[in-house]
Amino acid sequence: MLVDDERALVDALSALLKKNKYSVDVAYNGEDGLDCALSDVYDLIVLDVMMPGIDGISLLKSIRKNKIDTPVLMLSAKSETSDKIEGLNAGADDYLTKPFSVDELVARIKALLRRKEIFTSDILCFGDVSLNRDTFELSVNGKSIALNKKEFNILEMLILANGKAIDKETFIQKVWGYDSDAEYNTIEVYVTFIRRKLALLQSTTEIKSIRGIGYNLVNKND
Repeated sequence: MLVDDERALVDALSALLKKNKYSVDVAYNGEDGLDCALSDVYDLIVLDVMMPGIDGISLLKSIRKNKIDTPVLMLSAKSETSDKIEGLNAGADDYLTKPFSVDELVARIKALLRRKEIFTSDILCFGDVSLNRDTFELSVNGKSIALNKKEFNILEMLILANGKAIDKETFIQKVWGYDSDAEYNTIEVYVTFIRRKLALLQSTTEIKSIRGIGYNLVNKND
């Protein structure tokens, strides 16, 4: 997620990051940025300090107050040590001063994402299912089948939720992007694909539909 009121900069960075295989949403002011950040669907937020309305520091304090621990990289034209300390004390994970090298920005983004991944195993498990985050393979009792990117993302979210329900809007925001025009029936199609693969592997784990809400994972043997 990119939040900055400099539209030309945001659009250029968004294009660059998409070229580097990242999924990117943008907000051009603090109000929209806060609304997006509170959805808690992002792996990283790149946040400008000086914006009209809700400034970056206030936005950051708000999301931390709401117990959202998404890594945040602050961008600012302020280079004084006291300004950096203020940002870090507010809950930022890193601080980059404008103007900056694009290569350095991408390197810092990669470093923050790697730091987050340290705390999550490459193999996710639920019931008799294991999901390999490197190969996108779904395995059950030694048998494996490949998932496409969206199937993987949906199943990853369900496994990490550990049986808790996830609503369809969250799937759309996380898998397709905050500004996506994907509809609920699109999610239903991909869930059907995953169910077929689970059935093919004779898994006792299933994706349960919760009427009016979304989906969760259950083990049929429990």
